[in-house]
Amino acid sequence: MKHAVQHLRKSDPVLSAIIERVGAYGIQFRDPGFDTLVRSIVYQQLSGKVAKVILDRLIAAVGGDMTPEKILALRPARMRKLGLSTQKTAYIRDLARHTRDGKLVFAELSALSDLEVIERLTQVKGIGVWTAQMFLMFALRRHDILPTGDLGVRNAIKKAYNLAELPSPAEMEELAKAWRPWCSVASWYLWRSLEGLANL
Repeated sequence: MKHAVQHLRKSDPVLSAIIERVGAYGIQFRDPGFDTLVRSIVYQQLSGKVAKVILDRLIAAVGGDMTPEKILALRPARMRKLGLSTQKTAYIRDLARHTRDGKLVFAELSALSDLEVIERLTQVKGIGVWTAQMFLMFALRRHDILPTGDLGVRNAIKKAYNLAELPSPAEMEELAKAWRPWCSVASWYLWRSLEGLANL
């Protein structure tokens, strides 16, 4: 990743200053499988602390082995008792059905383009483009993902580039031309500049 960081430092003085302040690149990757997407759904719109408690309960309820079959063996009412909302319970069960029925095969994803991965994942209820992009970055280790809908990245850009308001997706794309093909690395540094990380 030295090459990526050097590229970003050379191509964008604002990002170069962030890299200088944040230090070494240290993204934490996750396994590109079913349990990572379940985790991502649990973490949606919750603080990390609360989400971790609920996820730990869910893992315990399936005996430590997060599989589609084990999820579907839990009754929805039991899942709600663990702290999951009715909506998230439905999303996780939909993901489990897609995976069990072979509509979503995690082993196939690494061979697909970024857009094809997004297309596959967003067929599952509750998985939008943002969640698919986080999966691409943190699980499939794709280097050039620009999450234009991510509030953290947008806030970081607004602050770092002294913008009057949050940048639009088009403005972000324009700015990111200098970062390519390393938008994921740039995004990681932008999150870190605010002391926050996306939770996948």
